[in-house]
Amino acid sequence: MSKLFLMIEPLLRPRLFSCDTCLFKIITCQFIKQSEFDELQQRSSQLKFKKGEYILKQGATTTHLVFLQQGIIKFNLEDESGKNSILTITKAPSLIGGANVFYESINMFSVVAVEDCACCLIEIPLLMEIALGNTQYFMKLLEIITGMFKTSILNFISLAHKQVNGRIADVILYLAGSIYQSHSFTLSLSRKELAEFAGCSTENVIHTLSRFHREGILTVSSKKIIINDPERLQKISRIG
Repeated sequence: MSKLFLMIEPLLRPRLFSCDTCLFKIITCQFIKQSEFDELQQRSSQLKFKKGEYILKQGATTTHLVFLQQGIIKFNLEDESGKNSILTITKAPSLIGGANVFYESINMFSVVAVEDCACCLIEIPLLMEIALGNTQYFMKLLEIITGMFKTSILNFISLAHKQVNGRIADVILYLAGSIYQSHSFTLSLSRKELAEFAGCSTENVIHTLSRFHREGILTVSSKKIIINDPERLQKISRIG
């Protein structure tokens, strides 16, 4: 994908959204000169991705950092046997693909659009050149990027010590609190994706959601979920 990006002249692309209210610009311009940001903007590309499309692909080389301006994405990790796990799910606004800044240019995982997304692709070499000349900005980028990995690590630690009920309760609470910010929401994820996030089988997800529904903890209707008893769900999450 990076070869394709290098073939695209960013200046010829129509702007999909304004940079004026962009969180990346607001944060960045606290530390660097306007002229430096203008150069970053001129050499960036704005792209849209449909639900299910890869934004970054595991094992591929990329030279761009991605700022998610709109939408929800998932971080997929495929093991040697082909089994897929979802490390974390996040929504806009968010800076993603940070491992390529501080580690190497090979993507350690895939980033996939859970729903239609709009992104800004920022040249890593230019960004690093600017950041290395400004220690405070470099540290801020590091803080933002490591925050994403912290979420993934905590999710895996939690799942490793819980039974299926606790895992699925965790996932529902995470989605309600961090993604949809409501006790009533329509899932952008399939049951299979919920299973990959919870580290269990699709059948486990279906059976557990049905039981939570029967017991009045949740109301589940197709992709619509309402948390009726958040305290009980949190208790299931705690005891695993």
